[in-house]
Amino acid sequence: MTRPQPEPMQAVKQRRDAALKALVDTVPYARFLGISFERRGDELSSTLHYQDSNIGNPLIPALHGGATAAFLEVTAQITLNWFHLWPQFESGALDVEAMVAGEMPRQPKTIDFTVDYLRSGLPRDAYARATVNRSGRRYASVHVAAWQDHKDKLFAQATGHFLMPQPRTPD
Repeated sequence: MTRPQPEPMQAVKQRRDAALKALVDTVPYARFLGISFERRGDELSSTLHYQDSNIGNPLIPALHGGATAAFLEVTAQITLNWFHLWPQFESGALDVEAMVAGEMPRQPKTIDFTVDYLRSGLPRDAYARATVNRSGRRYASVHVAAWQDHKDKLFAQATGHFLMPQPRTPD
């Protein structure tokens, strides 16, 4: 008995990158703020690229609190989607080409999102990583930490709770 040939690693990486791009493209506000994502295996990191429009107080200068909160919430949402959809990407149950064409699965909805501003965000790139604390069929809890110069010196963190999408039922 012969085993089927494994898929080339380059094809797997391209499929994963296309799936991530399709997920990020569902949030146009991420592009407006200058947020990008980087994937290492199944782990995501996000970057809020410096833009003058993200400065709230030009006298300090400091990142706007709303831009910081949006950066954290987008990071939590995309990471939760990635965590939730990863097994479907890998098994082939979710067609990445259909996602790229715009047929996206339902997205989790924010129930609440609490931000802790620990220090002023400086006028430079910021980075964040989210951790899914709990993800069930109906509810998920996500924690996000954001830093700029050193990962151990957070400038903001947040906890969000999300309502998970229910599978579509045939009519």
